Parts: sequence; C-alpha cells; structure tokens
Amino acid sequence: MKTVLCFGDSNTHGQIPGKDGGRYEKEIRWPGVLKSMLGDSFDVIEEGLGGRTTVFEDPIEEDKSGKAYLQQCLHSHKPIDLIIVMLGTNDLKIRFGLTAYDVSLGLETLVKKMQDEAFGADGRAPQILIIAPAPMREAPLSMALMGKEGVEKSRLLAGYYKQVAQTLGAWFLDAGQFVEVSEVDGIHYTPEAHYNLARAIEEKMDEMQL
Repeated sequence: MKTVLCFGDSNTHGQIPGKDGGRYEKEIRWPGVLKSMLGDSFDVIEEGLGGRTTVFEDPIEEDKSGKAYLQQCLHSHKPIDLIIVMLGTNDLKIRFGLTAYDVSLGLETLVKKMQDEAFGADGRAPQILIIAPAPMREAPLSMALMGKEGVEKSRLLAGYYKQVAQTLGAWFLDAGQFVEVSEVDGIHYTPEAHYNLARAIEEKMDEMQL
C-alpha cells in the first residue's frame, strides 16, 4: 500500500465556507474524495489545520506554523510515497505583511525538509506535489483577514510556486485551474471544488505514475 500525506490548512481540513463554518464530512473533503478515487492500494492521510502557515508564527493564533509541526508529522507517518502540500493562503493575512514571493520562500523551506530520504520508502525521498491554492475573492471574511492586497497577492502564488517546484524537482498543480473559492467567505472551497481538486490530483498522480 502506498501512503499519501496531505499537508495543508483549512481547505485540506475541510472547513465549510463562512466565519463560523463547521467541517465537511470525510467523503466530501478532497483527501477523502481522493481516497475513494484511488482505492484500497492507497492510504490517504489528512493533515489539515485551519490557519496553518508555511513557516511563520502567528502572533494571535498559536501553533499554526507548518514548519514547527512538520518534522513530527513526517516521522509519525513515514514511510511516505507522496506528500501533497497546499499552503500559503494564511500567510497572506494582513498581520504578516508578506509578499507573494515571501510566501513562496516559506513553501520552499518546507519542501526542502520534505525531500529527505528518511521519510520515504525503500531509501528514497517522498515525491512532492506542490499545489498553489485557488486565488481568493473579495468577501467579508477574506477582506477582514487578508484585505484587498492579500486577495490580489493570492493570484500571484501559482507563478512563484511553479518556480519553486521547478527549482526543487517537485511536481506542481495550480488549484485555480480547477477550483473557485466560495462567494460566501472568499477563502474556502465548496463541495464541488473539493471534488474537482481531488479529480485533478488523481490525474496528476497518473502522470507521476504513482
């Protein structure tokens, strides 16, 4: 059985759009949909956390840095055949004051740590699939957290993430080619978006010959 680790934020966790949104059922969340598409020969592990950043510590919400948790996560789930990482949306919150390029540097730091033979199967490093989050849209929640500039910066992430993938020899997928965020909060995915993302990942995994 091959192990796929999905490392992300609230859109991997499956938050329902809305400020006080709950969580979608497992069969609706994209990792769960992906598992149903891949079948019993794959173990798909969900590691989504609302508010998770790439490497930046949140001064208001504690324990949100992906970097701080990554080593424990990788050791816990090894051996891992594929790591799917989709982060960066929360890095664009107003309080961080980061550029889209800064966010890509944070992502690059994470991917370098993931590319370690210690975490893969048969003495090989895991394969990495970098997913650029779907761009945000202006809505009450996105504007409160990210502001207009943050929403605009989210449209730049795909270009920078593609460069990171090329530099590090990772695979790349632009979620914005398949997914639109909800009009309700401008950040989170609808059930249709979760399905579409899972389908795009499955097709990319076929290309990767996993």
